Amino acid sequence: MPRLTTIYTRKGDDGTTALGGGQRVPKDSLRVMAYGTVDELNSALGLALAYGLSPRLMEILPSIQNELFHLGSDLAFREEDKAQFKLPQIEPRHIGQLEKWIDELNAIVGPLENFILPGGSITASQLQVARTICRRAERDVAALARQEAIGSQVAAYLNRLSDLLFVMARYENKQHGAAEPLWNSRA
Repeated sequence: MPRLTTIYTRKGDDGTTALGGGQRVPKDSLRVMAYGTVDELNSALGLALAYGLSPRLMEILPSIQNELFHLGSDLAFREEDKAQFKLPQIEPRHIGQLEKWIDELNAIVGPLENFILPGGSITASQLQVARTICRRAERDVAALARQEAIGSQVAAYLNRLSDLLFVMARYENKQHGAAEPLWNSRA
């Protein structure tokens, strides 16, 4: 467990930051943008939890938040540096668990019969915000992967997580008896 004795170092005042392996890179580098968006996603999930989700989602989301720290660690180190460090990384088992939760919750909410608009209950709406941040993280990771090697499971994890967040929002609306706002294509 890392121990932080000082929060500020002043080293980033020049617009750079250190990756896990110690390399200094611009704060707007694709790698920093990707793990920064993952951090933003984690904060959005923390807000959803603070609003008070249904009990099942309160069980699931803390482990996802922990996995997002794994994912951030995975992104904060270049692939060539990972062999030197024992790092938690996203593995196929993490993706498999997301798929199990999608199937579990989707069986409760039923098939999607129309496109829905983000909304309904406040907690479902916050999960939809988290979903859109997750999709941005996916785009950031895709851009990074075109330039540099990344962990083999990172993109799939984010893709599956955004699907889970969509189903969670639907589940949350169902638990609160909130109607799903439907897209009216003729409006």
